[in-house]
Amino acid sequence: MTIPAPPAGTRVFAILGNPVAHSLSPAIQTAALRAAGLEGRYVAIACQPEDVAPVIRTLARAGGGGNVTVPHKRRAAAALDDAAAAVGRTGACNTFWGEGERIRGDNTDVEGARRAMCALLAGPARGARVLLAGAGGGARAAVAALIDEDAAEVWVINRTLARAEAMAAEVGDARVRVVSNARTLEGQGFDLVLNATSLGLGTHDPLAVDLDRLGRVGAVMDMVYAPSGTPLTDAARARGVPAMDGGEMLLRQGAAAFELWWGREAPLSAMREALERARSA
Repeated sequence: MTIPAPPAGTRVFAILGNPVAHSLSPAIQTAALRAAGLEGRYVAIACQPEDVAPVIRTLARAGGGGNVTVPHKRRAAAALDDAAAAVGRTGACNTFWGEGERIRGDNTDVEGARRAMCALLAGPARGARVLLAGAGGGARAAVAALIDEDAAEVWVINRTLARAEAMAAEVGDARVRVVSNARTLEGQGFDLVLNATSLGLGTHDPLAVDLDRLGRVGAVMDMVYAPSGTPLTDAARARGVPAMDGGEMLLRQGAAAFELWWGREAPLSAMREALERARSA
């Protein structure tokens, strides 16, 4: 595994994953570095599982850091010396950096989800009734954010019931309720419907949630992102429901990571412009 050699004094950051060439993070973070006038470089590195820990150590101990995407977030968590609370709550690390000889890490998907939901709902999700589709890493981050924001209820649906039940048990909060029968959702109203599955990435995927079977829907957030919206966000907007795809969460978690690495506010406008350019390319 060869890491690109930067000019002397340049901090190197990378997104580690497999596959990773499609990631929009390099465009977003490079724009942030330029806007902030910082000496840094951000690249994408395709990693095999056995390379994750060595690459994290190399980057972090050289004064840099990075992000981690699928399928390596749990492996990254095991490579840390110091893990933030969000890593323990989700079992996953998506952001790492060095501090002296120690490797630190966080899961900014939690903060990214929180900030994105606040933007969509025009405020915290306090007291909200939420329907969440999924029980993987994205869903765990969303649940953590919703609990932090004091949501009233989080109803969880998932293709594999046992996985949803395991997630709810690990969260250990009575507000998280697993839906064992889809008929239970008929006519139910929710302040927020959130898709944390991969449904929507494929052209012919079914909707993660059939909005027509629900009652009132206040807003829809899809963690999947696409240049012109996803099938779920399209369905929501056709009903006059405010909707947001996963681009906003990607942007917000990237901003949270930038702040951890550099100790300063992220240049969100420059990052957003870069994201929109990359999405439309």
